[in-house]
Amino acid sequence: ERTIRQGLRLLGILDVQNTPCAREAILHGAGGSVAAGLLYFLATSRVKRSFDVGFAGFMVTTLGSWFYCRMNNAKLRVQQRLIQEGIKNKVAYEGTVMDPTKKGKAEAPSGPS
Repeated sequence: ERTIRQGLRLLGILDVQNTPCAREAILHGAGGSVAAGLLYFLATSRVKRSFDVGFAGFMVTTLGSWFYCRMNNAKLRVQQRLIQEGIKNKVAYEGTVMDPTKKGKAEAPSGPS
């Protein structure tokens, strides 16, 4: 039996709901396949070859969308990690001698001369 928590599996391999970027990549691939197959059919009127071009369009569009999304997610995770480390360091060093925000102020002369 299939439970709701199990999610939707594509060909029993890929868990589309729980895999990042999978749903968007498949939707983009479907659109790419329809566009490529239809345009090729309108240009040549060859049915079998149009199906082949549509399938190739699906593969190319899906993989391209998948890799683009995964690269953006990886870049975002790196940025989040850097921000988290910066916040952690700010909290750890705030008010101490090693506070980076105090360095510029400590060297400046205070009061009128």
